[in-house]
Amino acid sequence: MATPREKEAADYLQKHKIVELIENLTSLLFFYRPENPREFLIEKLEELKVSKQTGVQGPSLFSDSNLDIIFDILDPADEKHITYAQYKHALTTLGIKNVNECPEGVNEDKILREMFKTEATEGLRKCSATYEQP
Repeated sequence: MATPREKEAADYLQKHKIVELIENLTSLLFFYRPENPREFLIEKLEELKVSKQTGVQGPSLFSDSNLDIIFDILDPADEKHITYAQYKHALTTLGIKNVNECPEGVNEDKILREMFKTEATEGLRKCSATYEQP
């Protein structure tokens, strides 16, 4: 059983998304392995601040070209679309928790590249936003 002080600490960490922040920053460090990690972390925290102020995507391991590659892997026959199941599985695998259940094309079971990338980009933006969002 947690003490009141431990519960207070856990609530604080959860409220301010400290664990998610540290996990994201650590992942970025391992991925990029910068020569000067302190400068790198400061830069990423500044990007996060700009993201919070402007709503643009913050620091992320996935670029636009990465999303194109993921889509191409899911569409090896170059049909120009993927199924809803592929879309949902890919976004979940990327760590996106709240997947749009009704993206454009869901009724035809044909999710186009731009819809996939739009949903992935927005989902990743929300995932990388280790601050309270509207």
